[in-house]
This record gives sequence, structure tokens and C-alpha cells, in this order.
Amino acid sequence: REYDLPLVGNKAPDFAAEAVFDQEFINVKLSDYIGKKYVILFFYPLDFTFVCPTEITAFSDRHEEFEKINTEILGVSVDSVFSHLAWVQTERKSGGLGDLKYPLVSDVTKSISKSFGVLIPDQGIALRGLFIIDKEGVIQHSTINNLGIGRSVDETLRTLQALQYVQENPDEVCPAGWKPGEKSMKPDPKGSKEYFAAI
Repeated sequence: REYDLPLVGNKAPDFAAEAVFDQEFINVKLSDYIGKKYVILFFYPLDFTFVCPTEITAFSDRHEEFEKINTEILGVSVDSVFSHLAWVQTERKSGGLGDLKYPLVSDVTKSISKSFGVLIPDQGIALRGLFIIDKEGVIQHSTINNLGIGRSVDETLRTLQALQYVQENPDEVCPAGWKPGEKSMKPDPKGSKEYFAAI
């Protein structure tokens, strides 16, 4: 892609890579989800570290909520599939992940982390980047945290729900902190006054 284009609002860089799912090695291709599902793609620095398992298991524990709204989750790090497998086979109480409900992708070549702009070159690991990709393969949201800061499953889910609402109701926008069932806003001077008058 043209590197002067922002990621958000443009097609997600496609990739094909090995992953671990259900204690097996599988192949994952991002473009396979196009036309079918939304994708939460998140990067984390390394297997067997400390903040990572809390995020990875939190997404797994709530996988069903994402599944219900037609979304797949993919976790990515620069570790090998063998490292991913060992981590999944380690129990949570010993710092492992236990069984996960979504694939962990291996980015040993670091090409995926690089194409999404989250690779720390001198360390060779990824920042905590998270991308929401819509059914057309366009990146609609991105957050990137530094290594020490974990992410919120609640906020990811809320952002995804807001995105889906806006895509289903193209003449409306979602204000700050919007959740399903709350009032949305018309993106014009008159329409926005109705929203402000109602709150």
C-alpha cells in the first residue's frame, strides 16, 4: 500500500500465516473473512509475558459476544506456532492461556506487524495494536498502546457495536461513549440539535 495513507479508512493489508487454534496448526488468511465477518485483529508483544495473557484470555472469555455480532478475533505476535501451542497448553494458573476460542497467529517474519505499523524495529516485537476491520476489509478503528498498558474488551466491543450501527444507519453517527439502545445523532446542524435537546 501507499505508506502515506492512514490505515484507518483504507483496506487492511492482507496476510496469510500459520496460527494455532484448538491445539492444532491452521492457516489463516485475512481476506478469507471479507464479505463474511468483521475482524478484531490485535497484536501483542510476546508469548509467556505478563500483561498479554490477561488480554488474550479476556477476549476468549467473551468470544461469544463477538460471535453473536458476526465478528472473529485474531491475536498476533512474532512468536512461532510452537510457542503459541506451548502457551495454550499451559494452564492459566501457571501463567498460560488454556484453550482459546480464537486463533493465535504467528508472525515470525514480522511482516504483518510491519504492514500494520506496530513493529518496534530495534526490539523486533509488536506494540499493543488493535484494529477493527469491517466486512469489506476496511480498517475502521485502531488503537495502539505501549507495551505496559493492557486494552479493554468492553471498549473494543462498544466501538465495534457503534461501527456496526453506523454502517447499518448511514445517515446517523454515534456520539462519545455510545452504546446500543442509546440515542444516536444526525450529522448536520439541525439534526444534531435534536440530539442535544433530547439528552
